[in-house]
Amino acid sequence: MTEYIAKQTDSKGFIDYTFEEDKTWEFLYKRQMPAIEDRACKEYIRGLEILGLSEKYVPQLPDVNRELRKATGWEVAAVPALIPFGEFFELLANKKFPAATFIRKKEEIDYLQEPDIFHEIYGHCPLLTDPVFAEFVHNYGKLGLNASKQERLYLARIFWFTVEFGLIQQSQGLRIYGAGILSSIGETIYSLESDKPERKPFDLMTALRTPYRIDIYQTVYFVIKQFEDIYAAMDSSIINKIHEAIELGDFKPTFPPKKNSKEKNNHDC
Repeated sequence: MTEYIAKQTDSKGFIDYTFEEDKTWEFLYKRQMPAIEDRACKEYIRGLEILGLSEKYVPQLPDVNRELRKATGWEVAAVPALIPFGEFFELLANKKFPAATFIRKKEEIDYLQEPDIFHEIYGHCPLLTDPVFAEFVHNYGKLGLNASKQERLYLARIFWFTVEFGLIQQSQGLRIYGAGILSSIGETIYSLESDKPERKPFDLMTALRTPYRIDIYQTVYFVIKQFEDIYAAMDSSIINKIHEAIELGDFKPTFPPKKNSKEKNNHDC
């Protein structure tokens, strides 16, 4: 459940954001831009340039969609804060990335479990301009359409460790491509510079067997060498590999259990 309510679009797809909501976007954008310099992967930086996001106003979906369509044929679809797995996979299979249209409240500026418009547009959309990455997400959606409920839970792990919290080794050094990191001021620095988390080469079976928590800085990051690494993993054989992972069982968690359902920490989102 969420306390947030999605903003409604008009007949042309535009949303009337308030002055305060635009100011929240401006604060988040201006705070994050210096942090991702020399930390974000080159494809993400190129995608930001392609999209031309405003630093002062919440971007309008028709403007973002115009650039995404030209780059890779993708677009963003306005959705409520939370949608069912089935709808999520169906949207991705049709090259539509779901975006909740609300923006976080000031009192939750540094921590929000629900994905808001800043996370969706600033975090996810720049990489959807990259053809290889965009096709990986497209294939992910198509495979998820016919997956069972249990299989989808394991597919979610792949999404988490790549699209949301993935790292990539590039010629300039270790860089970030995961949207959950790139939209978080704290985890942007932590993911690359802290000595606490493990950073492992991406391996599909290992990722499928690795549990995670959504409300803390990650204890494990998977590192790819190129987007073709995850693109190659997203074929029909992944369902068989999911069943193999189920048979083998999960690895022991590298994080502490939640004390209660309301537990929070200082995880920026």
